[in-house]
Amino acid sequence: MKAPELASHQRKWLRAKAHSLNPVVLLGDSGITESVLTAIDAALLAHELIKVRLRKPEDKKKAAQSLADQSRAAMCGLVGHTVILYRPHPEEPQINLPKRD
Repeated sequence: MKAPELASHQRKWLRAKAHSLNPVVLLGDSGITESVLTAIDAALLAHELIKVRLRKPEDKKKAAQSLADQSRAAMCGLVGHTVILYRPHPEEPQINLPKRD
């Protein structure tokens, strides 16, 4: 499975939807480990749209993109040290993305 490709209006819509969410995974000093990826995978399967908090990243944009790539999720945004990731459920998607005419 590869990361979903999102249009800019869909990323914007997902960022707005994620505004009220709290981070469900915290990335510590160890960086991106197998246990972090497992936790992100489980959270994406359960919620589809999650926030991941980065702690003291050297390069937050690079770390955020790496997280998205390794979890096969779309990066919707990076606000401060918080990354917003989206990956639809493989069988029963809960979030219906808006379509452009």
